[in-house]
Amino acid sequence: MPDGSNMNGGGGRGMVRNVLGGILQPCSTEPLTGFYRDGCCNTGPQDVGSHTVCAVVNEAFLTFSKKVGNDLSTPMPQYGFPGLKPGDRWCLCAPRWQQAYAAGFAPGVVLGATHEGALQFCGLDDLRSMAIDTQ
Repeated sequence: MPDGSNMNGGGGRGMVRNVLGGILQPCSTEPLTGFYRDGCCNTGPQDVGSHTVCAVVNEAFLTFSKKVGNDLSTPMPQYGFPGLKPGDRWCLCAPRWQQAYAAGFAPGVVLGATHEGALQFCGLDDLRSMAIDTQ
């Protein structure tokens, strides 16, 4: 799995940073996540949803997300999407994560694997309050 230091989100910008200012770490390769399906929560101009929050999904979040119109638990093989189950890591859209946080259903966050771009939509204190890593 790449260490994030060579990832540039498709934009050639060099080092990609996480919300803590460190080098962006991988989120998941099983299932393979990221807007660019590179295992990292990289982003770029094409990523209008800002898939930048590395979350560890739980049942409460998956139910909430489905209820608000984004079913992440049903497999969609035609798109290579296996469907998520509790415990999976996934690069979530930052606005959706913040919406879930405000509603009391936010999943845990891996700060080291959450792209700094998430801070355009999410409060750092909110992200820290749901952190599962110790950074």
